[in-house]
Amino acid sequence: MGKKGQKYRKDYDDELIEKVINEYQNNEGTYVSLAKKYNIASWHTVENWVRKYREKGQISCKKRGRPKGIKINYKERYEILKKFQAFFKEQHEKK
Repeated sequence: MGKKGQKYRKDYDDELIEKVINEYQNNEGTYVSLAKKYNIASWHTVENWVRKYREKGQISCKKRGRPKGIKINYKERYEILKKFQAFFKEQHEKK
């Protein structure tokens, strides 16, 4: 559950993130000043972008979680689960 007054994650486009990181690396501002300049919720967000860029060497704003629109074939998953349970039961009986 979120705290009172908590700011939630916004989706920023890759161009803005790249611009902010480049400005920080060129010593054109601090985390705080860049966050205020581009109306970013928190300077920690800018800090995280810079840190992730240094670690991975690329900028990526992929959304987390399961992509929308993917249909799950529950019958197929059920059959796989049944096979797994049968295999597991067989292995357990061998012991």
